[in-house]
Amino acid sequence: MGVPLSISVNGITHENEVEGRTLLVQYLREELRLTGTHVGCDTSSCGACTVIMDGKAVKSCTVLAASAHGAEITTIEGLSQDGELHPLQEGFKEEHGLQCGFCTPGMIMTAIQLLEDNPQPSEAEIRHGLEGNYCRCTGYHNIVKAIYHASRKNKEVTHG
Repeated sequence: MGVPLSISVNGITHENEVEGRTLLVQYLREELRLTGTHVGCDTSSCGACTVIMDGKAVKSCTVLAASAHGAEITTIEGLSQDGELHPLQEGFKEEHGLQCGFCTPGMIMTAIQLLEDNPQPSEAEIRHGLEGNYCRCTGYHNIVKAIYHASRKNKEVTHG
């Protein structure tokens, strides 16, 4: 017997039954086919599975889907609007903030929370904000530049 689940993902409400042990990352990938949320380590160390849940960045491999009942979730697929990239997606593209791309969705979702909390972070603050996310391909230099790019873009939007 499953556990009832009502959850909003990228603005769409889904009502299902899930096994009590189903992780949110499994639900997103296997039930909703939102495969941009990656499974990296299964131990919450890498951050590849990061999503926004009720306004906060969370590692979806640490959350039971049933405990997300009533939550609002945003995945990497929910960021672009009307064909326009989110400023962080644009920053990663413009500043070459990815190589293999595996960590990129989690990095971007973590950076959403970072820029929410601190719209104009320093390089040190960006690096500190990414400590829970691992990238095995880069030295983080271009990832930091990508987030800084998005923070400058946000400043232009809010200050004209």
